Amino acid sequence: MSDSAGRGGGIRPEGVGEGTRAVRAGLPEPVAYEPTLPGPVFAAHFHLPGEPTGPYAYGRDENPTWTHLERAIGELEAPGRDDVETLVFASGMAAISALLFSQLRAGDVAVLPSDGYQVLPLVRAQLEAYGIEVRTAPTGGDAQLDLLDGAKLLWIETPSNPGLDVCDVRRLAEAARAGGTLVAVDNTLATPLGQRPLELGADFSVASGTKQLTGHGDVLLGYVTGRDAAAMAAVRRWRKIVGAIAGPMEAWLAHRSLATLQMRVDRQTATALKIAEALRDWPEKLNVRYPGLSTDPSHPLASRQMRRYGCVVSFTLPSRARAERFLDALRLVDDATSFGGVRSTAERRGRWGGDAVPEGFIRLSVGAEDPEDLMDDVLGALKTSSQG
Repeated sequence: MSDSAGRGGGIRPEGVGEGTRAVRAGLPEPVAYEPTLPGPVFAAHFHLPGEPTGPYAYGRDENPTWTHLERAIGELEAPGRDDVETLVFASGMAAISALLFSQLRAGDVAVLPSDGYQVLPLVRAQLEAYGIEVRTAPTGGDAQLDLLDGAKLLWIETPSNPGLDVCDVRRLAEAARAGGTLVAVDNTLATPLGQRPLELGADFSVASGTKQLTGHGDVLLGYVTGRDAAAMAAVRRWRKIVGAIAGPMEAWLAHRSLATLQMRVDRQTATALKIAEALRDWPEKLNVRYPGLSTDPSHPLASRQMRRYGCVVSFTLPSRARAERFLDALRLVDDATSFGGVRSTAERRGRWGGDAVPEGFIRLSVGAEDPEDLMDDVLGALKTSSQG
């Protein structure tokens, strides 16, 4: 990324606060009478006289709207660094797949979390079908350390989804680097304002921008940020081959949404902690998990590694029936499967069958509503559902 790329009038991203950075990230230099954030560019092809030496030739390869967003995300993931590259994709899974399948070959070994995002088992099956050995271990306790011998790539998800366990990225990255293993971190739940994997030693930070990064529940998006030029060239090549590209409107909406990222994250994180504390103190034992909770087993590590703890709280009700009564009693919280949006959501994760969680396990994504209103809704639903 060049020194002037996305500086928004020459402001260097490492010299300002996170809110200012989020507001101005990726903006082009000001031009008289032009919009601050140029509108989406809808183009399958561009004028291309002579040899194709310019930045834009065909819409599957590059788009100016992607460029602004990629620079913006890079400034959030690795402020002040010119040696990183970001590539955006059509979804979080498109980004995950591009990274894994561009870096691994038959005979390689990959280490994945056994308690990660529920699509990872499908990814594992596909990797194995291609002759790649996959080893898995839980996120908690840095259990993946024991599986690194001979591995080509280590995939970390911290905090894990939906269990909210945390592992030591720096410790795992140092051990992986000693053996020549690449390290990728799924940063979806934390966002770049919660943790910066590249600063902790990872080679790649990967995320679904569908979630809190864009935060409005109206965009499917993913990205890969990496610091190794050759590895990122392979990711770019995979995007070109597969064509899993972000639409210009989605990219523009995502960039537009970054301006409120700090405000949204701070509001949602503060409310999530209040709700987690109230659930912890509820008369029933709910097995509440939230990395920001002082009593959470992950808190000591999370407090060293993360700057913000995210918007997701998990807890377990005694049965499937109780969980369903709880969800039915909610009035402000939508029963939906995503997380990170300004509108709070909750779901019984066991309904999908892909997570090793109890039938009454609830994943609650805390939105930007008034904290008191959310608290009343959640605690009121708990009380109402207990009477069923």
